[in-house]
Amino acid sequence: MRLPAARLEDWLRDYYFTAEIDISSSGVHSYSMAELRAMTGLDHAEIDELVFDDGYSLGTPAVRRHIARRWGDGDPSRVMTTSGSSEAISLVLTALLRPGDEVVVVEPGYHALVAFAAGLGCATRTWRLDRARGWRPSLDELAALVSERTKAIIVNFPQNPTGVSITEAELRRLVAIAESAGPAEAAEEAAGASGAYLLFDAAFADLTYDAPPLPDISTLYERGIGFGTFSKAFGLPGLRFGWCLAPPAVLAECVRIRDYTTLHVSPLVELLALHVLRNADACLEPRMKQARANRDLVREWADAHPDLVSLVTPLGGVTAFPRLHGLADTHAFCDDLFTRRGVLVIPGSCFGAPEHIRLGFGGPAEPLAEGLDRLTGALTEWRRRPPDPAAGGDPAEDGEGHTR
Repeated sequence: MRLPAARLEDWLRDYYFTAEIDISSSGVHSYSMAELRAMTGLDHAEIDELVFDDGYSLGTPAVRRHIARRWGDGDPSRVMTTSGSSEAISLVLTALLRPGDEVVVVEPGYHALVAFAAGLGCATRTWRLDRARGWRPSLDELAALVSERTKAIIVNFPQNPTGVSITEAELRRLVAIAESAGPAEAAEEAAGASGAYLLFDAAFADLTYDAPPLPDISTLYERGIGFGTFSKAFGLPGLRFGWCLAPPAVLAECVRIRDYTTLHVSPLVELLALHVLRNADACLEPRMKQARANRDLVREWADAHPDLVSLVTPLGGVTAFPRLHGLADTHAFCDDLFTRRGVLVIPGSCFGAPEHIRLGFGGPAEPLAEGLDRLTGALTEWRRRPPDPAAGGDPAEDGEGHTR
């Protein structure tokens, strides 16, 4: 395997821990241990009783049952707990894919979903979201991309970084496209199954604004594999808890790989996760309320500055992906914004869309508002600077011969 640099992680590695104002994150405001205990009723005595034995390869049975009931079809044999959804994604891709397999990926998109298959030697075909359509995915374009050689389709809705999503009717058409693709393989997998695998990163499934959450793909399609995490909607990224919902035969292959790497999830992590799962709505509701209000704040900011930014209102998640007018590449601007104004955002080049930035609105409202004010000031100043071709300007867009 030869993986390219993860540009998003390279950017955050340098800036994340020293930002004065972070409006870059793709998750809601993180909870403290005290807040987690208050919401879930976990007491110190239960933690003190924990014995640090080895764990189950697929996860603690009680945890798997809760995940299966909330997101799956109720069958815990189709659940595996992991160290964040990133481990689940890497295990499943490694288990399923071989060099030369054809895989459809979505861009702009999160690097684990876009680049990992190529690192395994697969031939990737890009289902590109079009800014001119408000990032709305074209299922007709996807249908034209797949073939009898397509082994897997990897998607993420609501989507990171754009916030775009699909309807349940579109989800069912997506399943039909996957069913019609790929070779009809024999019965070494699930009996009678055919078509391409449909890998669905549902990290933002519980963060939707104008429609109810989509059903997990594993409940609609035998070769549908869903991924979930506590890192986004639950405000627990540091817990590193995730899962996948998949056919048992696929999970068995994941275990074979895990036997050489992480072995299992920590029993302490699973104890905390079990309490969160038992009280999931209590954890989700306060952060969802905050996210909804913050989305309105971001929308109002963009509407107030049409000369500086264009924004497609997110349908889910807590990231927006505004275009900054007059910049062909926002990388230098984002670096300057951090260095001189203490504000962290993500340059769109980390997602293959350099004219944009990823803006996170899942945190408290006050630093978000201050960060947006500083961003506005920086953009206004940046556009007044003399031309600098090396900085990635686009004179054709601002009408004044400036590159910013």
